Amino acid sequence: MTAATTNARQVRANGIDIHYVEAGDGEPLLLLENGMISTNPIWAPWPSSYAAHRDTLAEHFRVISPDFRGSGRTAHTDGPLGYDLLVDDAVALIDELDLGRPHVCGYGDGGMVATILAIRHPDKVSAIVNHGGYDLLTEDPQAPALVMTRTMLGGSPDADHADPDAVESSPIEPMRRMVALMKADHDAAQGEGHWKTVLRRTFDRVSRPSGYTVADLAAVTARTLILAGDRDPFCTAEQGVAAYRALRRGALAILPETANGINASSVRLMIEFCERASA
Repeated sequence: MTAATTNARQVRANGIDIHYVEAGDGEPLLLLENGMISTNPIWAPWPSSYAAHRDTLAEHFRVISPDFRGSGRTAHTDGPLGYDLLVDDAVALIDELDLGRPHVCGYGDGGMVATILAIRHPDKVSAIVNHGGYDLLTEDPQAPALVMTRTMLGGSPDADHADPDAVESSPIEPMRRMVALMKADHDAAQGEGHWKTVLRRTFDRVSRPSGYTVADLAAVTARTLILAGDRDPFCTAEQGVAAYRALRRGALAILPETANGINASSVRLMIEFCERASA
């Protein structure tokens, strides 16, 4: 098949201009990227980006992928950026684009937004895929994923704010590479140094309990796939099983010999799951 034509667009929703890209035909699929990245194709080589997989998804669905508020080409003037606000943006986008009840799929931060959307607005979605984003369904501030996030983005396990300088000079090469991509993306779109603002706002959202727990999954009525790799350091298989057990209409897929990130196998599972949900 030929590559899908991707169109960059903008819509006014929830009081802001949301930038999004759209490709493909068929049933709508709202595709939510991980935190700190955007729909910019510059992220295609990055393992937690859908950019390299949008054409594949667009062969099966009408794919709508927005930049989160404050990231890429979607601006945010001031104030915290919690999950509930991002969910409100997603609901407004669904309504403005008249998507009905789309499939909503996301990785990491995007998976959390998709899941909280289904918890708060079960009538707005037909199917959910949470890929590697269920680690924040906890009320424990010392949960391993939160400790790892504070260490990576704040410089220490007990950090209470992001430290852009520590991230930029991190001894971990992928962290330095991520900073270079953030600068090329966010700074080009919203001004020099904006990558630091994105980092700080993301830290505030992902470094402490989200306000939602596994028990809240009982409110989800849509078919939901919990997806991760068996070697994911953030979302463990054991946590995945707990989330799956809490769902009314859950499915669980743990990819063997796989760490975190999006790959062809996980995308294929997403497609097959959403197509079954539509049948």
